Amino acid sequence: MPIRLNLLAEAQIAADLRRRDPVKRALWVAALVISGILAWSSFLQLRFTLASSEVTGLEAQIGARTNEFRQVLDNQKKTVEIDGKLRVLRQLAVSRFLNGTLLNALQQTTVEDVELIRLRVDQLYTTVEGTKTRTNDDNVVIKGRPPVTTEKIVLNLEGMDLLPSAGDQVNRFKSVLTSNAYFKDMLTRTNPVNLKSLSPPQVAPVSGKPCVTFNLECRYPENSR
Repeated sequence: MPIRLNLLAEAQIAADLRRRDPVKRALWVAALVISGILAWSSFLQLRFTLASSEVTGLEAQIGARTNEFRQVLDNQKKTVEIDGKLRVLRQLAVSRFLNGTLLNALQQTTVEDVELIRLRVDQLYTTVEGTKTRTNDDNVVIKGRPPVTTEKIVLNLEGMDLLPSAGDQVNRFKSVLTSNAYFKDMLTRTNPVNLKSLSPPQVAPVSGKPCVTFNLECRYPENSR
C-alpha cells in the first residue's frame, strides 16, 4: 500500500490555529461592535440635529404667536378704553347743560313788574383720580376704579321788583320758576330755588320807580361721570 505524505500539514495546522485564535476573533467582534456603535451614534446625532431644527422652528412659531397674542391683548385693551371714552361722551352728550334750553325756559317764566338784570351760570368740575388694580401684601386683589368727574351747576338770577310795594313779586317769581316744567325736571328736589339776597327799597335808575333788587340761586343736582 502506498504511503501519502502531506508536506504542508504543519503549515495548514498553523494556519488553522491562526484562524481559531480567540484574540483575533475578539478583535473582529470588537471592530464590529465599534462599527455598530459608531453607526448608531451617527444615527442618533442625525436625529438630534433634525429634532433641534424642528424645536427651533416650533420656538420661532411660538414666538410669532406670542407676539400676535400680545398685539391682540393690546388691541383689546385699547378697544375697552375707547369704548369707555365713547360711553362717557354719550353720557355727556345726553346730560350736558344747554344754555339755549335754559333761556327758552326763562322766557316762559315771566312775571309782571319783575325784570331780570343778569344771569350767571357757574359750572364747577371736580375730578377724583382713578386707581389701578393691585395685589396687596396678603395677595388679595384690590380692584381699581375709574376716574370720576363730578359736575356742579348753579344758576344765579339777578333782577328787580318794580311794584310800588317792592318785594311782593319776588316770591311769586320764585313760585313760577319752581312750577315750570324745565326747572321742575332739572333742578334739585330739595330747595331748588333759594333767595340769596334782597336789597332795601331803592329807586330804579332808568324808570325812577321804587324797587328792590334780588338774587335767586337755582341748584342743579350733582352729576358724576
